[in-house]
Amino acid sequence: MDRALSFSEIFNFRDVGGYAGHDGRTVRWRRLFRSDSLSRLNGADETAFGALGVRTVIDLRRPHEVKRDGRVPAYDGLGYHHIHPEHQDWDEIPYEQRIGVARYLANRYNDLVEQGAIGIATAVGVIADVESAPVVVHCVAGKDRTGVVCALALSVLGVSDEDIAADYALTTAASERFTAWLRAKGALRTDIPKPYYSSPAEAMLLFLTELRERHGSAEGYLLAAGLKPEQLESLRTNLLTP
Repeated sequence: MDRALSFSEIFNFRDVGGYAGHDGRTVRWRRLFRSDSLSRLNGADETAFGALGVRTVIDLRRPHEVKRDGRVPAYDGLGYHHIHPEHQDWDEIPYEQRIGVARYLANRYNDLVEQGAIGIATAVGVIADVESAPVVVHCVAGKDRTGVVCALALSVLGVSDEDIAADYALTTAASERFTAWLRAKGALRTDIPKPYYSSPAEAMLLFLTELRERHGSAEGYLLAAGLKPEQLESLRTNLLTP
């Protein structure tokens, strides 16, 4: 299976299937996708997206981002969930080069899961529902909010921290394509802090390690955030091979 799927104006769309999980089982392909904003789907891209048979889109953007950019085009059979995990705006937390990109990002992800626990658990609950698949999770760049939700889901499935971090780091190349497109459109900010377009594996490894220190496991965090045990079991049943 191809992990990355190519669209003309979607730059970070990929399948998170194929990774080794619990008990020698594997994450199923074509069940869970992650992406940057789907509001730019049109023409041939929209047709190609529809051919994937996606039944559910989870949009993690802030309300003003949805209002600004629009949402995924609607079609019969597509369920749309706008789930905004409450968290502090990054522009209110200046990046200091002395702490490094990975540490800054891990701090933001730690903030996100603590401040936005209800939204995070809700999103994972939608992924766990057998009626949702195939499901796409996205935010603006498909890097941070999307990266955290997918990391938690994969961790529950038994995927190693190293594989989760490697998947997260694939966004680096996608960010380069996205920024090149914005530059060509004349829409690229000149003052973008480095963490906004970086996704080093170290950041995800730090985040997962520290989440485990606070909550014991991804499962422990999600249960404390409101997910039910049967939803965790449903996630494994639906997203792992028999």
